[in-house]
Amino acid sequence: MKTTKSSLEGIVIIEPDVYEDDRGFFIETYHEQRYKDAGIKDTFVQDNHSRSYKNVLRGMHFQIKNPQAQIVTLMHGIIYDVVVDIRKNSPTFADWFGVELSVNGKRQIYMPPGFAHGFIVLSDWADIHYKVSTFYNPNNESGILWNDPDICIKWPNESPIVSVKDENLKCLKDIVIS
Repeated sequence: MKTTKSSLEGIVIIEPDVYEDDRGFFIETYHEQRYKDAGIKDTFVQDNHSRSYKNVLRGMHFQIKNPQAQIVTLMHGIIYDVVVDIRKNSPTFADWFGVELSVNGKRQIYMPPGFAHGFIVLSDWADIHYKVSTFYNPNNESGILWNDPDICIKWPNESPIVSVKDENLKCLKDIVIS
């Protein structure tokens, strides 16, 4: 397994070992000890799976109380995955990092608690698997407007398909983060 740190402290790109031949491939998407050896010490309590279609943008989501660490694995398709640092005391507060995840590249992205997360689908459709460290609680759900002018995320599509809920999220400067 290979890990690469990003420009934001705590964000790690993971390239698990892939065993591939003419029959297909095998990949271990999580092995607690290997991930701990790589510095990912969170305990994961819930797995989620979502499917989205081309040009759908979901995000930028986070949990207000009990923020989640996440490991995002693309199961099918291609997405542009984005995280925004929302840790108030971080030197990179409000900075963002984006990476293309492709089923062909077999990469994952790890984010510790304190990041907002979103993605846009670049292929016809994509299946995304999320491993999270705290249980989802709809009462703690929040998010940042995907096109917050102060953050200036450079999305690969300027006219994505966005839910009404995500379109009505606030800018980071208007959200109280503890």
